[in-house]
Amino acid sequence: MKIRVLTALVALAIAIPLVYFGGIYLTIIMAILSIIAMAEIYMMKKRVLVSVDFILAALSAVSLTVFDQNLPMDRYRVFLLLMVLLLGLTIVDSNRFNFEDVGVIAITSLYVGQGFHYFLQARASEKGLALVGLLLVIIWITDSGAYLVGRTIGKHPLYKPISPNKTIEGSVGGVVVAILAALLYTSLVPLNMSWIQIVIMSGLLSIVGQIGDLVESAYKRFYRVKDSGTILPGHGGILDRFDSLLFVLPIAYLIGLF
Repeated sequence: MKIRVLTALVALAIAIPLVYFGGIYLTIIMAILSIIAMAEIYMMKKRVLVSVDFILAALSAVSLTVFDQNLPMDRYRVFLLLMVLLLGLTIVDSNRFNFEDVGVIAITSLYVGQGFHYFLQARASEKGLALVGLLLVIIWITDSGAYLVGRTIGKHPLYKPISPNKTIEGSVGGVVVAILAALLYTSLVPLNMSWIQIVIMSGLLSIVGQIGDLVESAYKRFYRVKDSGTILPGHGGILDRFDSLLFVLPIAYLIGLF
């Protein structure tokens, strides 16, 4: 527990100034996180990181994360070019690298790259820091609320085959607590939204965040690993910590929050 708390404090000490000031430094960090996330998928698949295909995979995740943000390049064109190169690699290195591997890279690049990209987009938007703060509050409070309510009164499994410790009571509790936290946050930090909009938006994103958490549980179970990585002592890997965010941010964009 001490290691977990210490890691969280160090991470917050680094993250808060980066998110507050935004700009190129936050973009660089998001690019690094996307590379690490891709590396975690590779390690779960027990594939070699020192390889041409991993370099192309990392570049595909980075291209979707940072291009169109601070770099004047069309990220989807870069992504498509990299996919063509990876498909070509299945011919050159067919005994070690195949079509299924390209599919995993493509999906992971979209999953990771889009999530981190829209975090940057939210920070650079007109609502900027206030909106990012709200989204992070919803994600973190959902997680904490679901855990506390689930431990206290949880009896009915939410989806036992994927995550046996999660309960329906905890899930509902997480949504309710997230809505209350969003209402409190927006009463202190105005975002020009009615209370009805806040309730609907925060409830929806709380559910989406929990889906993101379940998705990560599903692919960890598929690869038979406990954590996606070990880079964050006591917390696991980057995918373990950002699983909800990677789902919430694209949906927040799609519903027009920024």
